[in-house]
Amino acid sequence: MTQSQQESKLWGGRFAEATDGLVELFNASVSFDQRLAEQDIRGSLAHVAMLGKQGILQADEVKRISDGLRGVLAEIRAGTFEWRLDREDVHMNVEAALRDRIGPVAGKLHTARSRNDQVAVDFRLFTKEAALDLADQTRDLRRVMLAEAEKHLQDEVIVPGYTHLQVAQPILLSHWFMAYVAMLERDEGRLRDAAARMDESPLGSSALAGTPWPIDRHATAAALGFARPTANSLDGVGSRDFALEFLSAGAILGAHLSRLSEELILYSTFEFGFLTLPDSHTTGSSIMPQKKNPDVAELARGKAGRLFGNLMGLLTVVKGTPLAYNKDLQEDKEGVFDSYDTLSIVLRLYAEMLPKTVWHADVTKAAAARGYSTATDLADFLARGGVPFREAHEVVGGLVGLASRSGRQLWELEDGELRAAHPLLSADVARSLTVEESVKSRQSFGGTAPGRVREAVNAAKAALS
Repeated sequence: MTQSQQESKLWGGRFAEATDGLVELFNASVSFDQRLAEQDIRGSLAHVAMLGKQGILQADEVKRISDGLRGVLAEIRAGTFEWRLDREDVHMNVEAALRDRIGPVAGKLHTARSRNDQVAVDFRLFTKEAALDLADQTRDLRRVMLAEAEKHLQDEVIVPGYTHLQVAQPILLSHWFMAYVAMLERDEGRLRDAAARMDESPLGSSALAGTPWPIDRHATAAALGFARPTANSLDGVGSRDFALEFLSAGAILGAHLSRLSEELILYSTFEFGFLTLPDSHTTGSSIMPQKKNPDVAELARGKAGRLFGNLMGLLTVVKGTPLAYNKDLQEDKEGVFDSYDTLSIVLRLYAEMLPKTVWHADVTKAAAARGYSTATDLADFLARGGVPFREAHEVVGGLVGLASRSGRQLWELEDGELRAAHPLLSADVARSLTVEESVKSRQSFGGTAPGRVREAVNAAKAALS
């Protein structure tokens, strides 16, 4: 009898014919789900301990199985374990290796358990831990960006604020950093919320309907660090919304990191010249010696597409699967693994790169003064003088048109031109509307005035502590 036939007899005795080789290859998941080996063995150790406490297995059987599982785990950690394609997945590889190590008693490990709840508990364990790890790394990046905001607040560095990628109003660079701090705070919250919702153990759901064995699902849930067991056995083995929520939170985080990347890429160009990225996180050109390419930022921007694709891929898999478990759900893992790995490296790279990035305050301030960025301040001046804002808006719009046609800034208009537009205006008024005064005037809560940004920095520091 071939090895494949032996396995067929072991796992499904009604099959008289060995599985076709191409089917074995198509069906196997061990190439990627071996990553769940630690979680799989932790689940098995909790399960066998519970079987002993419930009197389902004898104490010596529990000890032999537990010792055997720890031995298998030691081989896996040492890199000496032989992963076999003909054993299909991580679960069968581990159990078959356990059988090779301790004999037929290994078969008692599967009492009151199915591969359906086994894979579900392994995957939940991994995804919960991945969500919490990414939440911690997101928090680390928040700390870095908060430190950058605080550093640049000391000198009140001014940069242009944009809408439609057109110069809109001057803002503090610290205010720009704090926008991303706020985004990352929500990202961290989404990951922690997802981890809290997936904090349920499906172990004991068995194939789909539960089990007649007198098991203690609350005990195994607690042993594995879950808050509780899943309430419904069908849902426990058949649902993957925990993975979808993880991928969704990851996709949103990836979108925020992509937006950050896009701005850093633009701001590092010769045309903008706002910042210089560190040599350690950029590359040169193979032919153009003057080039300094923002590869980290570009890859982070590009990898957002992977994160979106992983979410859409699993949504598409799940939408057509009836209850409970279906082999389609084997497609749930690679996207989660990939999203976790992708986000983990991008978060770490940005935490390294941002403190080494040099901002050119003279360039950013000059850019903030261009594009008639204080035009709204001039309209606000008229409105404070009793002019209806819509009328003030129209007056200043006319002045912007006059200045742009003659290649001048608003403060370069002549006194007579300004007074002709409105009697409240003068050259002195126009010259007083500097970018510094514009920034200081934005005193509303959440605004870019230095005092308000200091409030935001202090609140963010308190939240992190």
